[in-house]
Formats: sequence, C-alpha cells, structure tokens
Amino acid sequence: MLTRKPVSSQIVLLMSIFFCLMIAAVSVFASTEGAAVPPPASDVAWWVWPLVLLVVTFVLGILAVLGGVGGGVLFVPIIGGFFPFNIDFVRGAGLLVALAGALAAGPGLLKRNLASLRLALPVALIASAAAIGGAMIGLALKPNVVNILLGATILFIVIIMATAKKSDFPNVPKPDNIAQSLGIMGIYREESIGKDVEWTVHKTPQGLLLFIVIGIMAGMFGLGAGWANVPVLNLLMGAPLKISVATSKFLLSITDTSAAWVYLNQGAVLPMIVVPSIVGIMLGSMVGVKILAKAKPKAIKWMVIGLLLFAGLRALLKGLEIWK
Repeated sequence: MLTRKPVSSQIVLLMSIFFCLMIAAVSVFASTEGAAVPPPASDVAWWVWPLVLLVVTFVLGILAVLGGVGGGVLFVPIIGGFFPFNIDFVRGAGLLVALAGALAAGPGLLKRNLASLRLALPVALIASAAAIGGAMIGLALKPNVVNILLGATILFIVIIMATAKKSDFPNVPKPDNIAQSLGIMGIYREESIGKDVEWTVHKTPQGLLLFIVIGIMAGMFGLGAGWANVPVLNLLMGAPLKISVATSKFLLSITDTSAAWVYLNQGAVLPMIVVPSIVGIMLGSMVGVKILAKAKPKAIKWMVIGLLLFAGLRALLKGLEIWK
C-alpha cells in the first residue's frame, strides 16, 4: 500500500515572491553596457588557471553528486567568486557544465521511463524561451549587479535546500484540463516497493507560470535550474519525486541549450574555462557515484549547504564591493 504525503506549497510561494523581487531588481539595475570583456592580464602562466580549474571542478563534481545538486549551482558562485574570470565567462561555462551533465544522464532516464516527455516538452518550451530572455538580461547587466543578484539567489537556494520537504508520491485527486488535454500522465516501475506506480499532475497553469521565472533565472545566472524544477514538479504539480528529478534533469538539456546559444553568440564562452570545467565535473561525478553508496547523505547535504552559503555571501559582498 503506498503512503501518500500531503503536497506543500510553501517553498513555491517563497520562490514566487523571490522571483518577483528579482525581476524588479533587474528592471532597476539593467544597463546598456555590452557583455563579456576579456579578463585582465595576469603574470600567472596561461596553463595554471585551467589546471587549477580542473582540480576544483573535479571536487565540485563529487560534491554535486553526493549533495544531490546540479554542478552549475556549485560552479557559478564558487568559480565566479574565487577565480579571476569575468562573470560572463563563468555563467556561459556554467550553462555548458549543466548541459553536459543533462545530456549524459538524459538517454538513460528516458530509457528507464523515469523522465517523461509529455511532462517535459510543454514545460521546456516555456522555460527555454524564458531562458533566452534571461541570458539577454544577464549579459546587459553590470558585473557588480550580477554578483549581487547571484549572491541573493544562492542564499535563497540555501534556504530552499535547508527547508524543502519532498513527497515521494504526492496525492493528485484528478488531473486538470491542461494535463488531460496534453496527456501528462504515465506509469513507472518503483523498485523500492516492487510495484508499478501510475501518476498524473494538476495545477499545471501555476506550474507553467513559475517555469517562466525559472527559465529567466537559469539564463541570467547560468546555474541550471534543477534546484527549482524539482520543487515545482513535485510539490506543486504533484509528479512523483523520481519522475520530478529525472524530468528536471532532462529539462536542463533543452533549457540550458537555448540560453547557451546567447552566450556563444556574444563571445562569452571561453574554451580555456569550459573544457577543463566539463572534464573535471564529469570525472568528479563518476567518482561521486561510487562514493555515494558509502557516504552519509545528511552530512554531505549540510556540507554542500555550508559551501553554497559561503559562496553566496562571497558573491554578494563582491558585488557590493565590500570583499574584493
């Protein structure tokens, strides 16, 4: 007998309020300055920073798997805050890092019937269009404004990670009209209980509206959006947790691709940053999967939260020119 937990919307409400404040801040601080400018000259040999980046992203790849977060969420605030790279280059690389992980995981998730195309495609259409707009907005902002907004976003993510509750099998009395029209429903094998689980969703209009702002955030900061996708799909729309996580991962391969093209077109994707970052994250993820079986998830989760808290404060103070 499946036990069903009540669906909570507190996180979604907080997310909506935060997004509204974020968009208001963008409209105040947006500038007409161009995007990426080359990083300043340095006395350090050119190969040193890519090598250090490879090592750091390898560690981030391990932590991302153990902490259950996307690599982009850790990558952008940490690399942007502690490496001498222009924030535009870091955001462009962050999108490609998240994209690489999504492309690697997507086929397997679809094959196992965990990622749902019927759920992903309407959401991806809206989120990817919003991500293009978000990327344009992000590239039009001054670096210090980006750091301030990035720091605030990371601190908000910390709050979500520390307080969010998950519902393995949310109670959905009946699908709404949009879900019925689009056939957003399915069945998958839940190995933990040895049964097939049927699922559908509701509150689809509210979910699609939230994915507009999620897409804007993904494009603006290059974070990926798994941290926001899963609560909306799971807690608001009522998709089972495994379906929400898998579909969110697949979504990144569409949403991040749309935003990444904007950064590519503006010259904000630097191979010297992107290549070691993707290699490091992917290698670290492979090691992280092997460690995951022996690690204590709760301890790792709080370590990741602490790391994000430090990186978020660093980005915020850097933007305010308090900690240069």
